[in-house]
Amino acid sequence: MSRAQDMARFWDARAREDAYWFVDNRLEYGAPDVERFWTEGVVDLDGLLSSVDASLRADDRVLEIGCGLGRLTRPLAARVASVKALDVSEEMLARARSLNPELSNVEWIRGSGVDLSSIDQGSIDACLSHVVFQHIPDVEIILGYVREIGRVLRSGGWAVFQVSNDPDVHRQRGLRSQLRSRVSRGPKGTNSAEWLGSSVELKDLRNAAREGGLAIERVAGEGTQYCIVRARRS
Repeated sequence: MSRAQDMARFWDARAREDAYWFVDNRLEYGAPDVERFWTEGVVDLDGLLSSVDASLRADDRVLEIGCGLGRLTRPLAARVASVKALDVSEEMLARARSLNPELSNVEWIRGSGVDLSSIDQGSIDACLSHVVFQHIPDVEIILGYVREIGRVLRSGGWAVFQVSNDPDVHRQRGLRSQLRSRVSRGPKGTNSAEWLGSSVELKDLRNAAREGGLAIERVAGEGTQYCIVRARRS
C-alpha cells in the first residue's frame, strides 16, 4: 500500500473516531465544544494571515490544502470569490459537506495525498494550509506540495502555509499514552506516522520553493512547530 493510501485510510478512521478533535486537538476528546471549534477557526485564519502580513481580496480564487471539516473554509468562503477545499480523506469531506451546506462558492475535492493534480496550472490566486503539512510523514511529499503550489498559482499569486521545524514534536509518545488509546480512554493513532508527521529544514523548503517558481517573502516562527511561510509566484 502506498504512503498516500496509508494517509487516506488513517484520516478516514480518525474522522469516524472524533473528527472535531483530530482537526483541533485543543478540544476535549470525545466531547467537543462545537461552537468553539468554529469560532476558533476564524481566530486561527486571522492569526495565520496576520503572522506574515497577508490579506485576502474579495475576488480571490483560493485553494485550501487540508480542509478537514471546513473549519477555516467557512471564514474563507465569506471573504473571497471561491474556495477549492482539498483533503485526502473522503470521510472528512463527507462531514464537511454535511456541516457546511450553505457554502455555495466552495468546491470540496478529494486530493491524492501527494500532489495537486486535480487543480489546473495557474488557476489559483491564493493558497492556504494550516496544521496540515506537519502531519505528513514523508518530507519529500511536503516539498513536493510546495513545488505544486508554485504550479497552480497564477503569476503574482501567493501562498501562506504552516510547516514544522521542530523534530522533537514528531517523536513517538510514551507508554501511558499508548495504553490510554488501547482502552478507548484517549485518541487512537497519535503514535502513528500519519499523525506524528515530520519536520522540514528551511533550506530544503527554500530549494523546493525555488524549483516551483516561488519566492519566499516572509517566515514567522522559524525553528518551531508553527513555522508560517509566505511565498509568491514569480
